[in-house]
Amino acid sequence: MYGLKTESSFDAAHFLTDYHGKCENLHGHRWRVVAYLEQADLQTEGTHKDMVIDFADFKHALRDLTEELDHSFVVEEGSLMPKTLDCLREEGFTLSMMPFRTTAENLARYFFGKLAEQGFPVSQVDVYETPNNCAIYRA
Repeated sequence: MYGLKTESSFDAAHFLTDYHGKCENLHGHRWRVVAYLEQADLQTEGTHKDMVIDFADFKHALRDLTEELDHSFVVEEGSLMPKTLDCLREEGFTLSMMPFRTTAENLARYFFGKLAEQGFPVSQVDVYETPNNCAIYRA
């Protein structure tokens, strides 16, 4: 089995709805995303011969995804009142609306899905909230 790994990071704020602890309050992280690709065989033709894929394509895909969330407020849809969202937008805040609770586990699944949609043979994504704590999503 052959594999590749790349990583990217982004700074973003979030909070957890219906959570009873510090994370129910608005706070931020320097999120670190590590993505792994895996496939049994290397490509056999063209410029990607003897590669899983072009590292540059993989690197750029992950960086583009993390860039979309960088320096934003990652918000679970339905977790804030519409007037609160309107006020935040009026103040110029960048909101990244997500259809899920904004846990590291769900963000790992989110990045996994986005890479898979682009045709990458993704096998695992790790999302670190802190240098020592990460959530993992695997195929």
